[in-house]
Amino acid sequence: MRPVGSKYLLEQPLGRGATGTVWRARQRETAGAEAAVAGQPGETVAIKVLKEELASDPDVVMRFLRERSVLLRLTHPNIVRTRDLVVEGDLLALVMDLVDGPDLHRYLHDNGPFTPVAAALLTAQIADALAASHRDGVVHRDLKPANVLLAGADGDGEAQMRPMLTDFGIARLADSPGLTRTAEFVGTPAYVAPESAEGRPQTSAVDIYGAGILLYELTTGRPPFSGGTALEVLHRHLGEEPVRPAGVPEPLWTVMERCLRKNPDERPSAENLARGLRTVAAGIGAHATPEAAEAALGVAALLAPDPQPTAVPGTHPEPPSATAATQALPSSAPGHDPNAATSVLPTTGPPGAQADPTRVMPSTGPGGAGQQSDQGGEHPWQTQLRAARDRNEQTQVQYLDPSEDPLRRRPQRSVAPPPPQQQPPGYAQPYQHQPEPVPYHRRPEPPRRQQPPPQRYAPPPEPEPRPRRERRRSANPMRIPGLGCLKGCLFTVVVLAVACWLLWEFTSLPELFNQTKGFWKATTDWLRDAKEWVSDLGGGSDSSGV
Repeated sequence: MRPVGSKYLLEQPLGRGATGTVWRARQRETAGAEAAVAGQPGETVAIKVLKEELASDPDVVMRFLRERSVLLRLTHPNIVRTRDLVVEGDLLALVMDLVDGPDLHRYLHDNGPFTPVAAALLTAQIADALAASHRDGVVHRDLKPANVLLAGADGDGEAQMRPMLTDFGIARLADSPGLTRTAEFVGTPAYVAPESAEGRPQTSAVDIYGAGILLYELTTGRPPFSGGTALEVLHRHLGEEPVRPAGVPEPLWTVMERCLRKNPDERPSAENLARGLRTVAAGIGAHATPEAAEAALGVAALLAPDPQPTAVPGTHPEPPSATAATQALPSSAPGHDPNAATSVLPTTGPPGAQADPTRVMPSTGPGGAGQQSDQGGEHPWQTQLRAARDRNEQTQVQYLDPSEDPLRRRPQRSVAPPPPQQQPPGYAQPYQHQPEPVPYHRRPEPPRRQQPPPQRYAPPPEPEPRPRRERRRSANPMRIPGLGCLKGCLFTVVVLAVACWLLWEFTSLPELFNQTKGFWKATTDWLRDAKEWVSDLGGGSDSSGV
């Protein structure tokens, strides 16, 4: 067991998500006036401990404390109530009511999809919870089956099937400038709205888009857009329209299609969505009256959009200030003082017009910021992935003609024409006699036969030049002149010495010289005899000359 603060004690982990871990905990003592629910000692609660990277970010901690009152006053029968918030050192935790039941994702996996009537009624209760949170200025931004808990059984043993929406404010806390960038989004790719994926301004319409995907999954068992990677799923959210599944009644599909509109201004509000789903559930049942069935067919009239949707803080651009950017006066302006303070030029244009501040152009094509253009513009994620692939590609080695290599090409000197010889003044050019041409009459030539054009053959393919072999460098960079020749001579002397020794030891050569003498003794004697013979030969030639 691990204490959290002075009033709670963690007992057992219940689940782990992208933002933290949910624990079953017990209350040690009654909470103070700062908590929404005081509680009693020994009462079981659920505590979500946020991840360390969230708790260590000062922006998250400040937002956690600033929105404490907003999260504590958010109460609704279909919302898991937040009882208390704990800030202790590097630990941030939310104390919530413990819901005894599985989440909707596990229920779908174990029991399969719902009937159209049950799916409509269940989503209508979730829409009621969204309407209450939107009135308090809180947008969930991560609506999915895993964040919907199903209440346990009542006293009669009959399942209530009351959905309880949880994790309110977690996406808002995680959307910190220190943790996210402008092009990123908060949420799950399979349930994220197009404006969240593109980084555009977000409103409460993102929750309506998530409710439409949730309704689609409750009736079919799978979300409308899926793929092998998160990027593929996001592209399908941006560019594909959902397909009506088999077995879904026309009124219910009208609600789904209106919630999954790409334009957030065309989606209904949470109140109108709940009213429309209950109208559809009453008109598509087995015991529906003709009046209820007719009302269900006209459900599109009930799905009016929200005239004032709740904006998500941090996703809308700052309003431009009325003061224009500071500009420098030209030095030639009348009354210009170079030592005076920088002044602001008046607004140019029609009288009464405000200054136009500098605006940042969108990074994508003419389709708008973060949208694909109809002329084949690419999405920002495609550009980022292509840049990553270009950085990771290895350099391809290809053969380069030595004549085209600038490092191997020899410079060609251009031969300048000889300068004209200057003649001394007064020098006269000698007269040269030009013979006159002798006119003569040419004999008419017979017409020539046209020769067929020579047959041209394709030039033979040039053989590919063999790659130049690189010379191996010796480990010893110092070179000694003549060392190679000296090594060869020494090696030859050693080979001759060994050959002589082998002939002496393994042949009958010793018997020719002396049986009692050794090899080296016989060699020295032989050399001495040769020397004496040479000296005698030299002496004899001298005596004969005398």
